[in-house]
Amino acid sequence: MVRSLRKVTELPLDCHLMIENPDQYIPDFAGAGANWISVHQEACRHLNRTLHLIKSHDCLAGVVINPATPVETLSEVLDVVDYVLVMSVNPGFGAQKFIPSTLHKMRRLADLRSDRGLNYRIEVDGGVAMDTVAEVVRAGAEILVAGNAVFGKGDPKKNAQELLKAATEAALQRV
Repeated sequence: MVRSLRKVTELPLDCHLMIENPDQYIPDFAGAGANWISVHQEACRHLNRTLHLIKSHDCLAGVVINPATPVETLSEVLDVVDYVLVMSVNPGFGAQKFIPSTLHKMRRLADLRSDRGLNYRIEVDGGVAMDTVAEVVRAGAEILVAGNAVFGKGDPKKNAQELLKAATEAALQRV
């Protein structure tokens, strides 16, 4: 799929590898045209090595944490990552309800970034919708993954525009 998309777009392709043994597949994703590759902290035996493998293929390296995984498990790799993806639902299927307790992870990641003078971005995936987007952005998320809120009902273009407007307004409140 990545190789096919790369043929029709120059846009960055963000590939979230929700798989076991991601090291085995990173070279193929990079070779197919991925620009960003993220792996689950819970699926990596040697997370630091995996992140450096991603970077060795000239891709931005991201790490993903599930709702029950503490931010502190990332302490030793925050200086390596380009972005941290906070799952705000348990991975597996779409249209799940946002887990509010994940907001503290976004805040904690933003605080750690500031305290350590780091530059990683904070991404969130799961339950991002009109009723959660402002809170997510105010908590520190800068990259939002919204599936059902965009494609679930109505016009996807209009839905995306409304989410973007709400996110932009919330970001202005954060400053």
